[in-house]
Amino acid sequence: MKQIQAVQLTKELVQIESTDPGTYERKIKDYLKELLKLPGVELKEEEVLPGRFNLCAELLGTDQTLPALIFICHMDTVVVGDGWTLPPFRALEQDNKIYGRGACDMKSGLACCTTAFIHAATIVQQKHKKPKRTLKLICTVDEEDFMRGSEQCIKSGWVSKDDWVVDAEPTNGMIQVAHKGRTWYEVDVQGHTAHASTPWKGADAIAAMAEIIHTFHKEMEQVPTHPDLGKSTVTFGQIQGGYRPYVVPDACKLWIDLRLVPPTNTQKTTELLEKAIERAKEVVPGISVTYTITGDRPYIEKDDNSPMLEALKKSCLVVTKQEPEVAPFPGYTDTAVIAGKLGNHNCMSYGPGNLECAHQPDEWVDIDDIIRCERVYKHLSETIF
Repeated sequence: MKQIQAVQLTKELVQIESTDPGTYERKIKDYLKELLKLPGVELKEEEVLPGRFNLCAELLGTDQTLPALIFICHMDTVVVGDGWTLPPFRALEQDNKIYGRGACDMKSGLACCTTAFIHAATIVQQKHKKPKRTLKLICTVDEEDFMRGSEQCIKSGWVSKDDWVVDAEPTNGMIQVAHKGRTWYEVDVQGHTAHASTPWKGADAIAAMAEIIHTFHKEMEQVPTHPDLGKSTVTFGQIQGGYRPYVVPDACKLWIDLRLVPPTNTQKTTELLEKAIERAKEVVPGISVTYTITGDRPYIEKDDNSPMLEALKKSCLVVTKQEPEVAPFPGYTDTAVIAGKLGNHNCMSYGPGNLECAHQPDEWVDIDDIIRCERVYKHLSETIF
C-alpha cells in the first residue's frame, strides 16, 4: 500500500478549490474518497446540502465498549478575496512554506489526519493487527458558514457523547480545548417618519438603535471574566437604516455578534438586551422593537480530566520532546459544535499553522508544522491497537 505524505497531500488539496460560498466541497470529497478506498476501511457519505456531502472513513475496532478515536476536518475554505500577490490555488512552495487558500485553514490539517488514518489502515493490512478502538476520519462540509456538516454528523450518529474527537484547525503548536460561546442577534426598530425640520413629529429609529447599542455595550462591559477564556465581547457588526438625510428614519436593523464566557450565556444577554430596548423606548417614544436570536452556541470549558487530552498530550510529548501548551481556541470549530450539543468533554483542536494566517491574502502554512502534526497524529493513531 503506497502512502502519501502530508506535505504532498497538502499541496494537492490546496490545488482543489473548495470555497464556501463558491465551488464547495464535492471535488475534494471525491478525491479523498478515492484515496481512502483501502482494505478494511468502510466508507460512507451523506448529503448535507444539495450536492454537498460529508465523508466518513472507518476502521472498526474489536472492542465496541471503547470510545472511538475520531479525526474530524472540514473540506471547505473561505472565498479567495482581494489582496493576493501569489496564486491562491497553485500551492506555491517557497521559504519552507506552502501558500494558497486553505493551506492553513485547514487543508494541511486535513492532510495530516488523512495520512494518519492511512497509516493506521496500513498497519492493519501489512501487520495483520486488528485495532481495539475504532478509528474514524470524518470530512465535513459547511464549517466556514453554519457548520451544518458537523451538526449532521451528530444527527446521523457518526459521533457520540463519549468519543474522543480532535480536529486539525491551526493552533500554533498548542492543544486548544475550550471555546467562547457564540450568540447572534438581529434587532429591528420601527419608528415613523417626519420631516427633519420637525423631528418631534416622528420617532427616530436610528436614534433609538443608538441608545440600544450604547446601553447594551455598557451592560456587557460589566459581565464577569473567566480565568481561561477571558472576557466576553460584543461586536455590532452591521447596521442598516434610513433612506434620506432630511427624513426622520422609520426603520433600523442591527446585527450583533457576542462571544461569551462563563457564567454569561444567551439567557443572560437576552435579559441585558431587553433592558437596553426598554431604555430606548423611554428615550425615543413611539418606537417598537423586535429581536431574533439567529445563533446560539454554548461556551466550552476545559476538562483537565479528559482522557483524550491526556492521550494527545502524550503523543505530542513523545514526538516533540516538549510538553504542549494547552489553551482556549479563539473561534468556534466542528469539535466545539460536538462538545456543545452532546456535552462531550473529549473534543479539542491541534493542527499545523497559525490561526492569524487563516482567511488572509497569501495564506500560508509552515512545512515543518505539517511534518510535526503528521507525526503526532500518526503516533496517536497507533494507540488504537
